[in-house]
Amino acid sequence: MEDKHSIKMVAPIVITVILVLYYVGFFMACVLLPMPFGAKLLFGLVPLLLAGVCIFVLVERIREIRSGEEDDLSQY
Repeated sequence: MEDKHSIKMVAPIVITVILVLYYVGFFMACVLLPMPFGAKLLFGLVPLLLAGVCIFVLVERIREIRSGEEDDLSQY
């Protein structure tokens, strides 16, 4: 049974890693490019916030998979 849960966690983890790497790379590009500080703050902070949201959603999804609540629509 644990193997079944592990398989269902692979896709969300892989997608989250790819997105977080993309957002961190975008942040680094914004920091390294010459532009005004306000623009760096705006364009650099948004990707970091999105990366944080992705990680939060991943943690919630893993909790759902482990608890067996994979099909939320069946509750309605």
